[in-house]
Amino acid sequence: MEEKKSEVKTGVYSMEEVAKHNTEADAWIVVRDYVYDISKFAKIHPGGKGVILRFAGKDCTQEFDQNHNDMVMKKFHKRLCIGKLDKPPKKPSKIAKMAATMGAGMDLPNLFGELIPFSDPGWYQGWTSPYYNDSHRKFRQACRLLVEEEVMPNVHVWDEAKKLPTSFLQKSAKTGTLPIVVGNPWPTAYASYPPPFGVKPEEMDYFHELIFIDELSRCGSGGVLWGISGGLSIGLPPVLHFGSEELKQKVAVPCLKGDKTCCLAITEPWGGSDVANLTATAVKTPCGKFYIVNGEKKWITNGVSAEFFTTAVRTGGPGMGGVSLLLIERGPGVTTKQMNCMGVWASGTTYITFEDVKVPVENLIGKENRGFRYIMHNFNHERWSIVVQANRFARVCLEEAVKFATRRKAFGKRLIDQPVIRAKVAEMARMVMSTHAALEDLTYQFQTMPKLLQPYALGGHTALLKVQATTTFEFCAREAAQILGGCSYTRGGPGDKVERLYREVRAFAIPGGSEEIMRDLGVRQALKISELVNRIRPYLKQDEPSATKARM
Repeated sequence: MEEKKSEVKTGVYSMEEVAKHNTEADAWIVVRDYVYDISKFAKIHPGGKGVILRFAGKDCTQEFDQNHNDMVMKKFHKRLCIGKLDKPPKKPSKIAKMAATMGAGMDLPNLFGELIPFSDPGWYQGWTSPYYNDSHRKFRQACRLLVEEEVMPNVHVWDEAKKLPTSFLQKSAKTGTLPIVVGNPWPTAYASYPPPFGVKPEEMDYFHELIFIDELSRCGSGGVLWGISGGLSIGLPPVLHFGSEELKQKVAVPCLKGDKTCCLAITEPWGGSDVANLTATAVKTPCGKFYIVNGEKKWITNGVSAEFFTTAVRTGGPGMGGVSLLLIERGPGVTTKQMNCMGVWASGTTYITFEDVKVPVENLIGKENRGFRYIMHNFNHERWSIVVQANRFARVCLEEAVKFATRRKAFGKRLIDQPVIRAKVAEMARMVMSTHAALEDLTYQFQTMPKLLQPYALGGHTALLKVQATTTFEFCAREAAQILGGCSYTRGGPGDKVERLYREVRAFAIPGGSEEIMRDLGVRQALKISELVNRIRPYLKQDEPSATKARM
């Protein structure tokens, strides 16, 4: 009696058994040693049933890897998998035997992730580090679970739709990860949920934030990343640092809960980096109770969906001394239109028009005409965040290139067996690893250096590291695209992340200060610091003689 489909159970099958299921009504395939029943799926396959029925009854791992990314497998695995391929156990290789001998009695509790070469920082792979402790490892686990389960399967859909569902922001908030993007310390008074896995709010530091942004960036989409944290990380800090308690309660509580979103509206159509010369105006009404705002803002992240706009306006004379920050709520006179950009689609890049918008004077952030100072206050944090994102995106390109090169065969060899491919991987790896080492050093300074010194002592270094990170990102995107070849030219498939990230390089090299301005700022800041230190050095108490004096 013929076996019914409903009676097929998950099990172990030989290749001979798989080969019997090779018709349109009864089709099995093998991918990476798993057996899949594609009988019904073949009819709805985007490329037509003929494409995959061609491999019915066969192992099509190589063909699958050349045309699909890992997310496709994760999406359909539970639905279509019926078992595993019965394969004889392999004899242990020399490397496996050596590893077993060396590993006897060794404890490596800190191994984390897939351990693909260069795909994660060193401390994921058992390296010791002075920067991380158990709270960081717990937080890393929570972040990876969130990204793997809630972000990765949806990245392509969200990106193509050019928006994120509000429900994800709420999930992120409930896991205790979302509030970390506004910087240190943890906003205990306004966060509705505690950090995950029992990590205490007072334990949270800049390395926890680095972990969250770094892990989130593994999704390989600047649009998704900015859609989650872009507006929040730059729009909310001015309110938290300089706003009234009333404003903090109105804005911070719902935003950190994921119920509402905010953005930072500074850039204008007529000037990007020239913040001091912005033209949007805020004029007080005769009664003194309101500001009337008129002007335009452009390239505003999350602006299309934001309920709150932390907006730079001119309340005084020309230059930086006449700039104020106002919290504008969506309402009459506020028009937002999503822009068509090269990349970061899901972030909602927006053109905003303010026409006679009536804003209560209580929505002034800090003091009038002090807005330029408040804007500058968060620039180091914003640029540091861009460094974290850009370097992980470079690492994603490297990881995708390594995975592809170990699967794809050409001229009788895997791509990774070709010296020219290994040379490309080596160049990407050395740039990513060196940038990450500098990033951790800078993060430690953010964590330990007195807050008053940071804008002056770290501003130039942060600017130069942003250049390092974005040029590394651009290099890795190009080299990964060369390794993936035509796959990197196609939206979707195995080159999905690389294709997307290649388009998004400029979104990191320009915002937050273009590479040209960052280079100049880094040098100017270093010269100023050097001159200042040398002038006050005679008045500083030094425990040890300088090297110059020691030689005399």
